[in-house]
Amino acid sequence: MLHLLSTLKNNDKVGLMKKNIHPEYFPKAKITCACGNTFTIGSTKEKIQIEVCSKCHPFYTGKEKLLDSAGRAERFKTRKAKAKTTVRKKTVKRALKKVKKLSTKKT
Repeated sequence: MLHLLSTLKNNDKVGLMKKNIHPEYFPKAKITCACGNTFTIGSTKEKIQIEVCSKCHPFYTGKEKLLDSAGRAERFKTRKAKAKTTVRKKTVKRALKKVKKLSTKKT
């Protein structure tokens, strides 16, 4: 590995970035969250404002709000029960029609 590093240092074309095309890099960029939390990271911007960080995001804090799945399940069950009753009515009507057709054909 040392041989590889020494060849990279000696050869100007290998391992160097082109000049004047890359943005300036700030190794200690300051990140400020809306909750007031601040921390530093490496970035191409010196200061960054964010709305949510790991200190205030509901997933990481354990204060995640869940959807009312019980209410949805109850609505589904009522729709399913209603559909069963309407299907039964239709099947009864169809059966009565078949009985009428059969009774008219025999007479």
